Amino acid sequence: MQSLTALVSACSNFIWGVPMLVMLFGTHLFLTVRLRLVQRHIPKAIRLSLSPDEGSQGEISQFGALATALAATIGTGNIIGVSTAIALGGPGAVLWCWLTGVFGIATKYGEALLAVKYRTRGKSGAIVGGPMYTIERGLGWKWLAVIFAAFTVLATFGAGCTVQSHAITDVIHTTFGVAPAISGLVVTAVTAVVILGGVKAIAKVCEKLVPFMSLFYILGCIAILVLNAPYLGQALALIVKSAFGFRQVAGGFAGGAMMAACRYGMARGLFSNESGLGTAPIAAATAQTKNPVRQALVSMTGTFWDTVIVCAMTGIVVVSSMVKQPELYQGASDDAMTRLAFANLPAGQIVLALALSVFAFTTILGWSYYGERCVEYLFGPKGIPVYRLVFLVVLFIGAVANLDLVWSFADLMNGLMAFPNLISVLLLSGVIVAETRHYLWENRLDEQAETLD
Repeated sequence: MQSLTALVSACSNFIWGVPMLVMLFGTHLFLTVRLRLVQRHIPKAIRLSLSPDEGSQGEISQFGALATALAATIGTGNIIGVSTAIALGGPGAVLWCWLTGVFGIATKYGEALLAVKYRTRGKSGAIVGGPMYTIERGLGWKWLAVIFAAFTVLATFGAGCTVQSHAITDVIHTTFGVAPAISGLVVTAVTAVVILGGVKAIAKVCEKLVPFMSLFYILGCIAILVLNAPYLGQALALIVKSAFGFRQVAGGFAGGAMMAACRYGMARGLFSNESGLGTAPIAAATAQTKNPVRQALVSMTGTFWDTVIVCAMTGIVVVSSMVKQPELYQGASDDAMTRLAFANLPAGQIVLALALSVFAFTTILGWSYYGERCVEYLFGPKGIPVYRLVFLVVLFIGAVANLDLVWSFADLMNGLMAFPNLISVLLLSGVIVAETRHYLWENRLDEQAETLD
């Protein structure tokens, strides 16, 4: 097992080298400039997310699509992922994670726009879309579309499956003493019941759970930040200095070098918000929306909520707690840092356990849907039952898997998925700009685009 973990970790480090970091962050910056700082439309986008486009084509509401995408993004990446980034890359990883989210809003907008523009009807008659259809119909590169779909299917077993089930069983075992095998069986059974209902059932569950749990978790973070108020200035200074390679010691904790902070901050940022990854557009393509730009605006709010708000709060909570009580964090494991921070609250461990469990469960639901759509693209509807069975088996195995191997595999698959998606987004950036000019810059957001046959 150790040799396998080392091999996967080495492959992950290679994929997440300088070329990926430059391509990912470069795409974020490029689209931010070309789209005239589309991030400034966040308030308008939030309003649109709460106003359904009734009568428009699609499988689920705009908010349902956003909730499904948020379900797949707000999860362990926001909680364990951030603390792992801090452990491996130093406090500076928090800033790079946050910046990846701020500029990644433009990329999330662009890939969602393309997903709606190039969506089509699948063999079952349902509306389908995502990077595989964007690549095939927009670029005409079927081979690259197949590569993306194949990597996505594999990624669902890492980022969307084993990472999440391990997080649930681990936190339940730590907090309540329940054996991982027992909680793993429960999670697998409940997941099976929901995913058999398809995207509409998944969306209904996510619409109810995601907003409630997000607010619940944010309130917990705010309470800790109030308790840590005297240390917030030091924590923010440490985050900024460490992000740019200045070695700063706070209570015995030394920040990592700039490359480590950048590498792990961006990797965990991508794992958290999925901007550039290409998964969220699969859900966006099913939305009931008048035109591609409306749904693109709604979709980009997912990155805002996920990384700009939730991940940032988690990072500041952990680092301020480290500055406040550095002795508690000496030798602490990656996934223990957030738990130690929440221990400052009465019943904080229970709050974290509930939040993490619900977040991870909804992430499992969202990623299972992504995997199904990619399997359908590769093998047709007949491949979906087989995929569901394999997904559920791997889900249970993840409950007792080695965490280092799980995270390395997730990072590796995320990187492999991002390459073909980012290539398509960059090559079709002219289409993104043209659609944005027509619907957003020329104030035609209420205009109905051409309907599907």
